[in-house]
Amino acid sequence: MARLLLRHLGQTLLATWLLASAVFLLSRAGSEQALPTTTELLAPAASTADVLASRTATRHRLGLDLPLFYVGRAATGGWQWRGWHNQYHEWLRALGHGSLGTSFRTNEPVTQRLARALAFTLPLTGTAAALATVLALALGVHLAAVPRWQPPVRTVLVALQSLPLFVVALALLLLLANPDVLDWFPADGLASISTEFSPASLLETLPRLVLPVTALVLAALPELTLQLDAALAHELQQPYILTARAKGLRASAVVRRHALRNALLPTLAQLAELLPAMVAGAVVVEVIFALPGMGRLLAEAAATRDYPVLVGGVLLVGTARLISLLLADLSYSWADPRIRWQA
Repeated sequence: MARLLLRHLGQTLLATWLLASAVFLLSRAGSEQALPTTTELLAPAASTADVLASRTATRHRLGLDLPLFYVGRAATGGWQWRGWHNQYHEWLRALGHGSLGTSFRTNEPVTQRLARALAFTLPLTGTAAALATVLALALGVHLAAVPRWQPPVRTVLVALQSLPLFVVALALLLLLANPDVLDWFPADGLASISTEFSPASLLETLPRLVLPVTALVLAALPELTLQLDAALAHELQQPYILTARAKGLRASAVVRRHALRNALLPTLAQLAELLPAMVAGAVVVEVIFALPGMGRLLAEAAATRDYPVLVGGVLLVGTARLISLLLADLSYSWADPRIRWQA
């Protein structure tokens, strides 16, 4: 078991490294397009020589004057060895020391920008994922135990699932943070308070996270509940359920003690996709509710061609995605001991 776990961890690290390397090489190939924006601080009447000097200094500062990779196309048309002193090698060496580079836009370490964004995104997405999971389990078990509630609840869930996340978020904003309807929650996001997440600002922060968390929960809840409901309906038709009912167990006990564990197997695969989906949904939610989190940071980095931040974000999200798949494999073995990893 330990050898297989180490092997899966190694495969996860390899896949993450390949993903980050591909994003880095593709982004650095287009980094020259971002350089004109670095001359914005020059005077409008700056001469061409000043602009060229600024571009040269910027390329040197960012390391863009080095070869991109170990090998590259020669001027004669063939391939040639470029040496170890190249952009990819320098990035890989810095990554080994825990550095993701420097932001093109703000000239600050990428790790600092990501850490500030994660301080808001992790509580947001983590709380939403936990609430969606607990509510889906409770609702799925209740629907299986009390079948008469299935038609109306399924109808509501299907209707909710058909709505895009931005529609759900805007509806909550207009209904519950609108002085003309219900002014229950603030609508200014976190713009009016400290940008640093701290216990001192927790009481002021929590009301501003209610609507974003609710939007993410409502977006994830239908798919999780409908999948679990379908799996439970299938398991309740199996012969071992008839045996459990013949013992005189109540419907809720039959569902919880016998059907639920087997029905969780398809749901575990969805849970592996839940956190990455929450991060993707955070892009929409954080923009609508003005939250300075990871999703908004990546959206702004893509729009402004801040490639180091974009590469760092992709590396972080890709790592979380691959680790969630690894945890799903471990959960399969817990839910059904008959499942074993193949060496």
